[in-house]
Amino acid sequence: MQDNRDFIDRAESAAEKLHGEPITTEEISKNFALYGVQKRAEALERFDTELCGEIDSSPHSLRRRVQLMALRKKMGTVHEALRKARR
Repeated sequence: MQDNRDFIDRAESAAEKLHGEPITTEEISKNFALYGVQKRAEALERFDTELCGEIDSSPHSLRRRVQLMALRKKMGTVHEALRKARR
């Protein structure tokens, strides 16, 4: 079975199952900082692959793409800062 949800949808779903409420993109980026360097790099690669996929021109799809791109940028910044700090 293929999961067609995007990164944010999957994170929200997992958080809701664990904590009873969805996670915000800010919380996603804070949790990302707790990953080890290898796990962060792998997550960014999967995220980039997802962003290369096609999108439709519906307003919801375009808004979600903007959210995904903003989250990816934030996660990339966190990853680079932690790499510079050798973490």
